[in-house]
Formats: sequence, C-alpha cells, structure tokens
Amino acid sequence: MMRVLMADDEELARRLLREYLAAEPDLEIVAECGNGFEAVKAINELRPDVIFLDIQMPKLDGFEVLELIDEGAAVVFVTAYDQYAMRAFDAAAVDYLLKPFTSDRLRASLDRVRVRLREARSVRLPADLKQAARAPGEYLERIVVKDGPRVHVIPAGKLDYAEAQDDYVALRSEGKSWLKQQTISSLDAALDPRRFLRVHRSYLVNVDRIARIDANTKDTWLAVLTDGSKIPMSRGGYNKFREISEG
Repeated sequence: MMRVLMADDEELARRLLREYLAAEPDLEIVAECGNGFEAVKAINELRPDVIFLDIQMPKLDGFEVLELIDEGAAVVFVTAYDQYAMRAFDAAAVDYLLKPFTSDRLRASLDRVRVRLREARSVRLPADLKQAARAPGEYLERIVVKDGPRVHVIPAGKLDYAEAQDDYVALRSEGKSWLKQQTISSLDAALDPRRFLRVHRSYLVNVDRIARIDANTKDTWLAVLTDGSKIPMSRGGYNKFREISEG
C-alpha cells in the first residue's frame, strides 16, 4: 500500500482528489492538511510515501514545506500556478497536476509514482528548490527555518544580516540567531538586491540596518548596524553600497 498525504487549503480540491484516489486499491490516505504548518508536522510524523502538495497555501507555501521536511517521499505538485514551478517540477518532483485535472491525468501521475517507488529511488529535493521555481524579479518575502519540531518564519524585512558557515547560513533578526542549511550565495540570489547587499563573501546585510561605514584597513571597511553589530565589508561591497546610496 502507498501511504498518501494531501496538502491543500481548498476543501473542494482535497475532496476531488480524495474521490479520485478512492478508485485506486493500493492507496491509503493517511492525512489531509489545510495549511503548510500542518503539512510539515504530519509529513515528519507520518512519513508518507507520496505527497500531493499545493503551492499556494496559508502560513507556509508548498516550496517552504519542502524546505522543512526530510527527503524520501515522492512529491506530486497540485497547483493552478504553473508559472511558478515548471523548472522545479522538471528538476525534482515526480509529476505535477495542473488544476483542474481529470481522473485519467491523476492515474497517469500515479503510474509514475509507482514506478519511482518500485525502483526504491527517493526524490531528492534540491535545497534551493524554491529559488529555482521563482519567476524573474520575484524575491523572498520570508525565510523559513526548522528548529527541531518548531518552525520559525522570518519576514525578509526583519532580517538584519546573514553569515556564511560552510553549507549553512546564520540568520540574525531582532536580537536572535538561527542556523539554516542553505548557501549564502543562494540566499543572496533569493533576496531583493535593492534591500540586501553582499558586502563580503561571508556576509549579506539588510541595507536599511546599516547605520554607518567605518574605515578598517586600506582596502576594507566595517558596516556598523543599528544594533551595534560590525560586519566586515570588502572593497567590492563598499563600492556596491556607494552605488546604492548614491542611486
């Protein structure tokens, strides 16, 4: 039996999917979730084989859910927004269903899932899946961080700075710090360049938090933030900051 979890905030969409899945004798629906937080909790507790995942959901969207769950389940996106996710589907998901879909289209998707599960190949979800699916000119408005069983959502505007720590970034916001498995380069690409500046190879800073720039050495500076933090700034970072300030 394939254990299935559905995550969609629309009851009508879940009911239709439930009716279609009822015709499949080798499936068992183990959970239905109406928002992203519920989905993360249920997926990590129940370990389903297959996840039917909507993109636009309250609290956490589908891509944020993927950032917070362990790998292993076959993921099928169920969405009305193909413009957000086509590249991500091609790279990571077993399939996608564009609403509205037919029972025949769902059956074809399930055939792909069965093949994947028979081959015992997990679907590896790239760490930068959400970035890969974003439309040009669209940037993160919030950052999700998993801290044990808890999930923290940091509004992008409240992020003071990020520091690279190998394959992780340390995020500083409102006097607190979190560690997230993501490279600083991918975070830099995901945030609005008009609001966030890569001032150093290891630091990304919210421009609005920079109180002043102090000279450090001949070719380096220190960005002093409103909370007193001092962030090293390279020559390239200094020149970028001047361009933004003067622009």
